[in-house]
Amino acid sequence: MNQRRKESLDELERRRHARIRRKKGREKKKKKRALYIGSAILFLTAVLAGVLWLMGLLFDRNYIYLKEIQMPEWIEEDFLQINPYSRPGAEMNKINEIVIHYVANPGTTAKQNMNYFNNLKDQTGIKKISASSHFIIGLEGEILQAIPVYEVAYSTSKEKNTNTVSIECCHPDETGKFNDETYDSLVKLTAWLCNNLGLTEKDVIRHYDATGKDCPRYFVSHEDEWKQFLKDVKTVRKQGD
Repeated sequence: MNQRRKESLDELERRRHARIRRKKGREKKKKKRALYIGSAILFLTAVLAGVLWLMGLLFDRNYIYLKEIQMPEWIEEDFLQINPYSRPGAEMNKINEIVIHYVANPGTTAKQNMNYFNNLKDQTGIKKISASSHFIIGLEGEILQAIPVYEVAYSTSKEKNTNTVSIECCHPDETGKFNDETYDSLVKLTAWLCNNLGLTEKDVIRHYDATGKDCPRYFVSHEDEWKQFLKDVKTVRKQGD
């Protein structure tokens, strides 16, 4: 009797262990299935996001592939060396605005200002300056390009630097007024950039408009001159390249 009871208890225990193993097996399969489904959803979501991004580029009429833009011969490439303080090398995908500046250093040349930006790479000490611009227009109307239009320049603000092209202009005195040579080149360059970046004069702003800084000084203190500048850009822009 005791032997049969013992065998019966052993059989019950065996069946209990078998049920436990089957339950664990089902739970394991369930977890694997959930993991596979989750991974598949993440993969499909990433694919869909990529497809939507590509479709957005294809159907966005204003999208310009910045790396394909070829600069005209009247712009001299004089690129800064890549460094943390004036040319970080970070790329931009789209340009929303063109920002106009003045160098705030009367009588200096475009090359001198270019050298200033480039020499920032050699800074030492605790306090360091970050500054640069895509273009610098000199007192004789020369246009130097310091940074490709598809890269970030440290010119306006953290927010604006990631989607704007900047133009620094030299000036002969403290008023910040540009001479005729500088002004004419500024109009020409701004109009050309508008036509090649899918922008208009409505997308051209002063540094002042972005941050309230007194830059470019003459256009800040003479609103009528700024409006005339935009009209001149519009006229040249409509004439084409």
